[in-house]
Amino acid sequence: MHNPMIHHIAKKNSIVNNWINELRNTEIQQDRLRFRRNIERIGEVIAYEISKTMPFQQVDVNTPLGIYNGQELVEYPVIATIFRAGFPLFQGMLNVFDRSNCAFIAAYRKHKPDGSFNINQEYVTCPDLNGKTLIIADPMLATGSSLIMALDELFEYGTPAAVHIVVTIACTEGIDAVHRRYPEFNIWAADIDDELTAKGYIVPGLGDAGDLSFGSKLQF
Repeated sequence: MHNPMIHHIAKKNSIVNNWINELRNTEIQQDRLRFRRNIERIGEVIAYEISKTMPFQQVDVNTPLGIYNGQELVEYPVIATIFRAGFPLFQGMLNVFDRSNCAFIAAYRKHKPDGSFNINQEYVTCPDLNGKTLIIADPMLATGSSLIMALDELFEYGTPAAVHIVVTIACTEGIDAVHRRYPEFNIWAADIDDELTAKGYIVPGLGDAGDLSFGSKLQF
């Protein structure tokens, strides 16, 4: 992919590649703490990269020996995530943007007996987004359906100046779907896979990020 709005972190070798390999590895996945921490660290790295794109201003800082002329962010971004799988990635970004206001969306796949699913969205809480930088963290971008639904809902709370979508693993089909809807948004993906199953799972992917982070769930 050569779209300048798509940032594929693993394309340029770094320690992030090690973390991605561990996230995908079925043996290492058994360690939930390590799994969550690897996603959290990816969130920290991408938050740092996003910070380079944001506006800064000059400030004077009083030190014990004088005045330092420094630069700092004009304003912290709003960070949003989708329950529950998004929490580790969200936490990594919040570790960096530690003064950010935050938004939360409860959305999930409601599976049917035939394996198909609907996206159920039940809860949103969000600060004013007008003129803000919005970052939405969701570990897996598969079909893009839940992410698009979440973004549509968030924009009821205002029009951001810039939007960054942060994911651990994305599928090219999901990226295309999001960019058809929102072509001006930045997508930051630790890695990108090309295959999506008929049931909407990324291949090779890493499995269910929510279950691997927090345990399997019953659904009624």
